Amino acid sequence: MSDHRFDMLWPSLPVPAVMIDDNDRIVEINSASELFLNASAKTLRGVPVFDKLAIDAPLEEAFGRVRRDTSPLFINNVDVSGGNAAPVQCNIQIAPLQGMENWLLLLMEPRQIADRLGRSHNVKSSARSAIGMAEMLAHEIKNPLAGITGAAQLLSMSLSPEDLELTDLIVAESRRIVALLEQVEQFGNLRPPAKRAINIHDLLDRARKSAELSYGANMKFIEDFDPSLPATFVDGDQILQVFLNLIKNASEAAGKEGGVIRLRTFYDLSLRLRRKDGSGAALPLQVEIIDDGPGLPPEIASDIFEPFVSGRENGTGLGLALVSKIISDHEGWISVDSVPGKTVFRISLPVAPREPKEGAPKEGDAKK
Repeated sequence: MSDHRFDMLWPSLPVPAVMIDDNDRIVEINSASELFLNASAKTLRGVPVFDKLAIDAPLEEAFGRVRRDTSPLFINNVDVSGGNAAPVQCNIQIAPLQGMENWLLLLMEPRQIADRLGRSHNVKSSARSAIGMAEMLAHEIKNPLAGITGAAQLLSMSLSPEDLELTDLIVAESRRIVALLEQVEQFGNLRPPAKRAINIHDLLDRARKSAELSYGANMKFIEDFDPSLPATFVDGDQILQVFLNLIKNASEAAGKEGGVIRLRTFYDLSLRLRRKDGSGAALPLQVEIIDDGPGLPPEIASDIFEPFVSGRENGTGLGLALVSKIISDHEGWISVDSVPGKTVFRISLPVAPREPKEGAPKEGDAKK
């Protein structure tokens, strides 16, 4: 292969790649590695690879084995971090460089996208499994609860002030359970989204204004919008509910002292989802809701979209599961990255189909 072709191939590699010499120093990195390590190739050349990469695996032993056997080595599911970034789970490939004795090629394939897409499918299945339970709970529990609440209110009319505390507790807890059941009931809504072309910024603006008047009153909102974004194709009421849920979660995580919520939109064509019919669906419209709160508890971060998983003491664990269900019903994608001090929920949505120009023949019109 000529040098010209190599110069084209190396920066085009879609995964982070590092060329390492026989002294374990970085010789070259590609563009994906510059982004992954948040450093330029110029500043990294000649630097020991172990000074810039932290990999949760016996890498020195792996390097020695590849050099000894002159054959590639694969290591799956290891945490890799560079600089001050949070660890990212990767699949690693180490291979000897032909014609360069003891030189190595290190490839790191972040598992984030594949894992999240798989998790999105699992979450959708989990949410659908909750639908049957929702209907059963709604019909079998809400009616008796109404009777319990009514009886407690009748009893309170003839009780002393000291005993009223007990009936007030019955009424309050019954209403709390009813509110929980109403949240679960939303999973039983099998109505497909009533999609139409809508400006995503209008929905975000409505969500922000609503939050500022209630649970987000102590939060500072920053809007970082791309005004050139085309319309998306969604059910406005349902996507508004998604934004309200995410902003509410961020506000509650911040606590009484408050914090900052950044609403960001941008265009990114890198993500496509495959539909059940095999066709590809582009999701270029990106919405990020970013807060500076304490972050998600590590033990639940990977399951946060599952029903009944919550990081709050009194949380129901249904808000984010409902968010995931709504996004899945729109054939969109949602993911989360969270470290202490920064949590990013990212939603990817489709662009609204173009309206046919006036006078243009519509699909199915007879040709004249």
